[in-house]
Amino acid sequence: MAVLVGKPAPDFTAKAVVAGKVVDHFRLSDHRGKYVLLFFYPLDFTFVCPTELHAFQDHMKAFRERNVQLIAVSTDSWCSHAAWLETPKKKGGIQGVEYPIVSDFNKRISRDYDVLFEELGAAFRGLFLIDKEGVVRHQVVNDLPLGRSVEEAVRMVDALQFYEQHGEVCPANWKKGDKAMKPTNEGLQNYFG
Repeated sequence: MAVLVGKPAPDFTAKAVVAGKVVDHFRLSDHRGKYVLLFFYPLDFTFVCPTELHAFQDHMKAFRERNVQLIAVSTDSWCSHAAWLETPKKKGGIQGVEYPIVSDFNKRISRDYDVLFEELGAAFRGLFLIDKEGVVRHQVVNDLPLGRSVEEAVRMVDALQFYEQHGEVCPANWKKGDKAMKPTNEGLQNYFG
């Protein structure tokens, strides 16, 4: 598994479904100046995947408040994405999801992010937090049956933004509003004291 943290996020141009329309040249680098939460999921019309896509949508207000662009990616075609977006939630669809869904039909993006499960031809559940300059600051990859915590994704955005604003580091289980610390021995002692 490649570690991308601290490196420029691999750029891509691909077809995507954005606001119900197929876009031929959706480009990651067009979102510089915003934080990006890029997440991969295995396949459309499956089981854990719609729960995740809806969970990210349910937190859309929190992401917008934090200047975060959500972008989903799977190896399905843009036609499959469009059909899934038209399918009601009660029937296993993702109708109501507003953020872009990228088609990695040639699997190049999944390979560049090292999340492709070659035997299946689909991506593992990779999640990458990319800062405003296009650098990966956090990554996590789950196996296929393990759904992600969207609350944890929000927490990581909060931690990164807190660090950028205050220069203090965020200890284990830190949440917005909690005590942080200076990255020094004295800072650690003050935190525990």
